[in-house]
Amino acid sequence: MTLWVGLVTCELLVPGAQSLKDKRRAVKSFVDRAHKRHRVSVAETGHHDVHQRAEIGLAVVAGSRGAVERLLDSLRSLTDELHDAVVARWEERVVCADEWDAEDERDDERADDEREDDMMFDTGDRR
Repeated sequence: MTLWVGLVTCELLVPGAQSLKDKRRAVKSFVDRAHKRHRVSVAETGHHDVHQRAEIGLAVVAGSRGAVERLLDSLRSLTDELHDAVVARWEERVVCADEWDAEDERDDERADDEREDDMMFDTGDRR
């Protein structure tokens, strides 16, 4: 079975927030609802000290790309249901864990090549 991961960065505008407490209430409502309804990882990841803006990070894991995409679509629909916030930005990425393995192998090969290059130019002088 292949592991698929969906990652989202979402920016919410909370135009009615007059304080950080107002913003946190709106953000917490979304975070709790997303986690409860879809069992996804979700957290406020940016704009912590700004009254009317929040950055939210979401992560989902499933056994197929289609399942991840359906979850992301459902989460996007959930943001459309918000009464006290609107989505200003929604960036998503779906990645296969097999791609990570291939990327890790390429990184390992590059590191090995760099070590070999360093050894070729090493003078042995270790003062």
